[in-house]
Amino acid sequence: MLTTIRNAWKIPELRRKLLFTLVIILLYRIGNVIPVPGVNVQQMSLMFSQQLSNTIFGLFDMMSGSAFSQATIFALSIQPYINASIIIQLLTIAIPALERLSKEGGEEGKKKLTKITRYTTVGLGVLMGFAYYIMLSNYNSQYSNMLLTSTGFLTALVIILTFTAGSTLVMWLGDQISEHGIGNGISMILFANIIARIPSGIITPIFNNLKSNFGGFWYWALLLIVAMLAIIVFIVFVSQAERRIPVQYAKRVVGRKVYGGQNTHLPIKVNMSGVMPIIFAQSIASLPATICAFGGWTSNWAYKHMFTSTSVIYTVIYLILIVGFSYFYATIQYNPVEVANNLKKNGGFIPGFRPGRPTADFIRKVINKVTLFGAIYLGIIAVLPVLLGTIMSNTRFSFGGTSIIIVVSVALETVAAIEAQMLMRNYSGFLEK
Repeated sequence: MLTTIRNAWKIPELRRKLLFTLVIILLYRIGNVIPVPGVNVQQMSLMFSQQLSNTIFGLFDMMSGSAFSQATIFALSIQPYINASIIIQLLTIAIPALERLSKEGGEEGKKKLTKITRYTTVGLGVLMGFAYYIMLSNYNSQYSNMLLTSTGFLTALVIILTFTAGSTLVMWLGDQISEHGIGNGISMILFANIIARIPSGIITPIFNNLKSNFGGFWYWALLLIVAMLAIIVFIVFVSQAERRIPVQYAKRVVGRKVYGGQNTHLPIKVNMSGVMPIIFAQSIASLPATICAFGGWTSNWAYKHMFTSTSVIYTVIYLILIVGFSYFYATIQYNPVEVANNLKKNGGFIPGFRPGRPTADFIRKVINKVTLFGAIYLGIIAVLPVLLGTIMSNTRFSFGGTSIIIVVSVALETVAAIEAQMLMRNYSGFLEK
């Protein structure tokens, strides 16, 4: 990875793209620490750590690089855009007009869907900004009216519009990286947010806990570093793993030429749904804790022993939801009947299976097996930080399976994008140097 980036730096055009990406990320990080007018940042951070860190807002805070818990102008970060993208993606399956735009509209159809997604992002930004202000108002009285430095309609309007403008600006910054920089802009912003949380969210709590509760500090620290590297290697291996179904194409004679006859394969990725099952599962599993936090019921027995992220019941529900959403995403992303029909139209077949329904049934069976392995993999990665925090005297880390997989996946995608740019410029031998 470092070799690829170093060689890309030698090419002027790629160097400009890398610098542009770094400048946009720097501007985003500067905006991430500018507070919203009318909010006491210190009291907000204290309230968040005491009341909301175990709820779904803990996930929002991680994905915003601590901006959500500090009420900065980028507190909503890219959450409105991600939610809008998911909503439009699901509506594309349910609404025929949107489905025609995505499949038959070509480049113009994609532009229309992008415009719809952006408008939806602005609408969700207003809605989430309003919800954030309502949350501040509800907790303001518990903290001696110190969360909000002023109240009233004008203050509410400024806070809501600032949050909305911040989320819209983040969407624009991500588009600029995608258009003029390297890699996917939204993924790069997510990557920057998670990396920014590593010192305070991972290194500090882990090493402080090891130093105070375990003997042989350096021994345990070294063992922990080796374990983290092993997890990263495992994620890289599974992210690139795929099940290849052999496919043969029959020979066709057109005039005096013979077409087809080659052997190829149908790739099915082990983790075709990416990190989305973890995000959805964490959102739903954290819903009871979120409701308790809004209602002020954080001191009851159910919240402490059932709804917190360190409880056994939460962990079991979390795993079941991950498996369920993995199969859901595999179903909407991969249609075995459509794949079988395309193979049949192009003269292709899977050895040992007749074209049509038998081929579709075989592909569906393979997808179910592969998806099960991918769901187990996601479950292990998602639950591992929870188990680690329980073992280490209920230490809570501000990272989880979502952040680990996002960081590794974005790093792999960025390196692949850089290598593709270099190959386009016929830069020979960069992989060997």
